[in-house]
Amino acid sequence: MIRVGMGFDVHRFEAGRKLILGGVEIPHERGLAGHSDADVLAHAVCDAILGAAALGDIGQHFPDTDPRWRGADSMIFLREAVALAAAQGLRPNNVDAVVVAERPRLAPHLGRMRARLAEALGLGEGAVSVKATTSERLGFTGREEGIAAQAVCTLRAGPS
Repeated sequence: MIRVGMGFDVHRFEAGRKLILGGVEIPHERGLAGHSDADVLAHAVCDAILGAAALGDIGQHFPDTDPRWRGADSMIFLREAVALAAAQGLRPNNVDAVVVAERPRLAPHLGRMRARLAEALGLGEGAVSVKATTSERLGFTGREEGIAAQAVCTLRAGPS
């Protein structure tokens, strides 16, 4: 049995914060606003896992009203999502994700993002795809107001 989940997340830019994407700190003059580290890519992947397992969404499991998650590393969310899916007899099979941002240029960092996500998911890097694109200066990402990410994850039944 294969199950498919889709995740989407958006965070606005905020001065004075680090920019973390896929568990990697990216040099940039602004980071993303959020209760945790605001890793929009990790959050989209987390939602894709939870969706494939029919376990709700990231906000249900890691609410921004819970002080435990203030400034939290989003890799924790991914590992926990994998554990929640495993409790249902499901394990990650593969992930495909895309980050939408005009700046900074993400191509030099995609390999490290892929490696960090694969590690958190318990997958080989060959089962994780991370891409980056712009929105051709259209919309909130085009105006450099924030960053968006989408992810698709397949889960399969069986032991990890």
